[in-house]
Amino acid sequence: MRTAFDFSPFYRSSIGFDRIFDLLENASRTANVDNWPPYDISRTGDDAYRITMAVAGFSEDELSIVHEPNMLVIAGERAGEDNGEYLHRGIAGRPFERRFELADHVKVTGAGLVNGLLTVDLQREIPEEMKPRKIEIGTSMAKAKEKSVPVEKQAA
Repeated sequence: MRTAFDFSPFYRSSIGFDRIFDLLENASRTANVDNWPPYDISRTGDDAYRITMAVAGFSEDELSIVHEPNMLVIAGERAGEDNGEYLHRGIAGRPFERRFELADHVKVTGAGLVNGLLTVDLQREIPEEMKPRKIEIGTSMAKAKEKSVPVEKQAA
């Protein structure tokens, strides 16, 4: 059972959180949940992450990784089919597309395919202007008072 949330009261009292509310609304609209191919998301450091996806049977040229703004799209499509007669077919080879919402300033740093596992490394790189900085206190106001001379003394 899914409940529809109304985020309009939050829009009235918050500024700059539009993207978060849009993400929540889009997550609640997901109609078709596809669990294939299976994947893991792990944290490998303070600002480092790794997506590991099981893509057995796919080669490097049959997979594509596209980094769009705030979105990572991993897709796969098999180039050719075996013409043999199958008695049982348990290895899925159907095309797929998996989308991952990324936070601001998350970049893809590398990808690899080893033993049927695709790994994508991600790093959050916060720009210098957005990092916290220390503000010195008192130096500018004290210098301004020393340089200012009272009006009565200027006339004399």
